[in-house]
Amino acid sequence: MKKIAKTFMMIGMTTAMMSSFSACQQAQRVNPLLEESALPFGAPDFSQIEYADYLPAMEAAMAQQRENIQKIVDNPDSATFENTILPFEDSGRMLDRVARVFFALVDADKTPEIAETEKKVQPMMTALENEIMFNKPLFERIRQVYDNEHDQLKGEDQKLLEEIYKDFVRKGALLPDDKMERMKQINLRISDLQQQWGDLLPDATNNAVVWVDSKDQLAGLSEADIAQCEKDAQNRGGKAPYAIVIINTTQQPLLASLDNRELRKKVYEASIHRADGTNEKFNTFAIVCEIAKLRAEQAELMGYPNYASYSLEKTMAKTPENVYSFLKSLISQYSPKADAEMKAIEDFARQTEGADFTLEPYDRFYYSAKMKKQLLDVSDDEVKPYFNVDSVLINGVFYAANRVYGLTFKERDDIPTYHPDMHAYEVIDKDGKTKALFYCDYFRRPTKRGGAWMDGFAKQSRQWNQLPVIFNVCNNAKAPEGKPSLLTWDEVTTMFHEFGHALHGILSDCQYNRLSGTSVARDFVEMPSQFNESFASIPEVFDHFARHCETGEPMPADLKERMLKSITFQTAYALGENLAATCLDLAWHMLPSTAIPTPEQASGFETEALKQMGLLNRQIPPRYSTSYFNHVWGGGYAAGYYSYLWTEVLAVNIADVFAQRGALKPETGQDMRDKILSRGNTGDLMQMFSDFTGMEKPDASGLLRARGL
Repeated sequence: MKKIAKTFMMIGMTTAMMSSFSACQQAQRVNPLLEESALPFGAPDFSQIEYADYLPAMEAAMAQQRENIQKIVDNPDSATFENTILPFEDSGRMLDRVARVFFALVDADKTPEIAETEKKVQPMMTALENEIMFNKPLFERIRQVYDNEHDQLKGEDQKLLEEIYKDFVRKGALLPDDKMERMKQINLRISDLQQQWGDLLPDATNNAVVWVDSKDQLAGLSEADIAQCEKDAQNRGGKAPYAIVIINTTQQPLLASLDNRELRKKVYEASIHRADGTNEKFNTFAIVCEIAKLRAEQAELMGYPNYASYSLEKTMAKTPENVYSFLKSLISQYSPKADAEMKAIEDFARQTEGADFTLEPYDRFYYSAKMKKQLLDVSDDEVKPYFNVDSVLINGVFYAANRVYGLTFKERDDIPTYHPDMHAYEVIDKDGKTKALFYCDYFRRPTKRGGAWMDGFAKQSRQWNQLPVIFNVCNNAKAPEGKPSLLTWDEVTTMFHEFGHALHGILSDCQYNRLSGTSVARDFVEMPSQFNESFASIPEVFDHFARHCETGEPMPADLKERMLKSITFQTAYALGENLAATCLDLAWHMLPSTAIPTPEQASGFETEALKQMGLLNRQIPPRYSTSYFNHVWGGGYAAGYYSYLWTEVLAVNIADVFAQRGALKPETGQDMRDKILSRGNTGDLMQMFSDFTGMEKPDASGLLRARGL
């Protein structure tokens, strides 16, 4: 017994020593987020970063910015651009670096550990912004520089001063103390609500998955789609052999192929009711209504009648009236085409379903696809084998960027990523010099939010000697191991779209981080991305990437002709769903704080808002309904979703210029680089557009023409 006891005592001592050694090692370990990365481009070293590093890194970076701000405030010398504005621009450099890495994971790989950290970080970030924006001594110094030096400064220096000064003013730096205090409270509460939204909506969308018991119910789907449904079921707990995952938009792509009408209805209703309280666990309306009310109050504190007026002041559109005028002109031209399109689809369906058949929203994609097959002899299943994600990226997206802008891409297997699905590429300019680092993360997973986006681990800045480190994220289905991952045409254009944003970041050549890359107004930022979509259908580019996933053969000429014709087949729907979502966004943000609906009234408010704009159409629901409109309630597009249509006009005008000059000519690409893509927010955005196109103002008629309407 004594021998056994002695043995246990020795084991205990050894365990304690090992634990102590481990703790010592942890104490000596330097948090990799708090040091500039030794990797090329300063890329984040995900091989060294641990979940436990994010919170202390964010706290330390925030503390450093507070110290830097205090140094500016404590400076006894008179405020100048050199001793106030430049130090302010630099004050949050570490926080910018750490936050960009952390929030990339919040969106793209939100594990339970990241989600828990986010709950702590978000209120801290909002509190810091409040401290800075309402720091009276700091603002007084910034105002002195603005009053004394603005007219003497030139170029990016003047623009940097303007942006910083106006940002403080727009956030409420000139408010009296009582209103300033209320603005702080509102900022904190909105941050908390958006955190709740960011937790609830993905849970609601994941919960909305439709479980399917047998393969027979999936009739109409391709074998690849059925395999994906099987894989999705396994990834989500295997409650049934197959699962149809709900994506972020209202309509679901599989509805175009699914023969089972009851299952189509079930999928559609799971989508549109995912967060409206149909399942009492998932109801976002309370969050929506409170955010809308608080935003309206923010605007009123700043002297505006509603949040839309406040928000739009800093955009190209300037006022809600200008946006509504733009939208109404589109609606008047779109509506008769939408009615004719809907009647044609219903008439087509009645040929097989009977004269009393009524087309429902979950039927539209299905019969439209059959109609397209009959009229144009083309279907998604026929063309998808030619759209392998790897070929689209290398032989399409990268190829076009090489032809037009002279960029080449070298994969970097030595640079760690946050997930095995992510890949990194060094971007080399036509002079042979490294220009940027680009990552892509294209496949969906339960930890990734819906949609597709571009962002960066670092923005370009000559001041910081920083090359851009940019990434694209999508939610494409990943094929089983050993099989090619195939895309729809819509997914192909999404890859080109997001890479257009990436190019805006990659080709940036600005002095200051605050002004570089995509730091432009919302109704300009979508222009480079929407324009870049145009390269996907240019014959030389299309032929280069549209190759059969097994044989490598190009798409046959007759199929290619039919496929390209189908791009503009029945496009009124896509415009209508966008118009409806846009008008919902504006309707919520045109309200004064006293008129915000209650959560119980929110659904009825949506219906009435669409009715007033002539867009209440069961066949064409909003692309995003109020209860899952993440752009507006969780993202940065409040009163700004119109920008997708606004910038589509700009993009079509620019594409026309490229077509006239030679779409793939390097000279045209260099002109686009010089006058728009490299300039970030360093000048007047409309002037940039005019400098490149030679047009005094955009021509909206091009939008309907480009959509085949």
